[in-house]
Amino acid sequence: MMNSIPVDWIWGLIGGLLIGTGGAVYLLANGRIMGASGILGGLVDRSGWSTWKERAAFLLGVFLLPIPLYPLYRAVDTHITSNWAVIIAAGLLVGIGTRFANGCTSGHGVCGISRFSLRGIVATVFYILAGGVAVIIFRHLLGLV
Repeated sequence: MMNSIPVDWIWGLIGGLLIGTGGAVYLLANGRIMGASGILGGLVDRSGWSTWKERAAFLLGVFLLPIPLYPLYRAVDTHITSNWAVIIAAGLLVGIGTRFANGCTSGHGVCGISRFSLRGIVATVFYILAGGVAVIIFRHLLGLV
């Protein structure tokens, strides 16, 4: 019997290529960085209200694109916890972190590093380190995730 070769990494590669392409298209078309937290934050605090249509279109696309892609999906075990308190706390911490870092992974990691932005590079190093520390604490020490 042949062992199956794990191919789940391909979905991450495809997702990364789509995010990178989206960031390039957004920058070329609008002249602005495709940082999801900044796009959403500008709608929430109304600082980006002058461009609300493009911001809303971007967010709508993010939420609706999975629908036509649904036939391509198969069951993937994400290993996410079923503990809603942990999920909510993680979401809040990510939101707070994006405000402290003046951006999220798409803004700093994808768009910042690709433009050789020192701020983007430093932010990316720190959120990767913070993620590693969080895994050590919450998974290995506390056993929550």
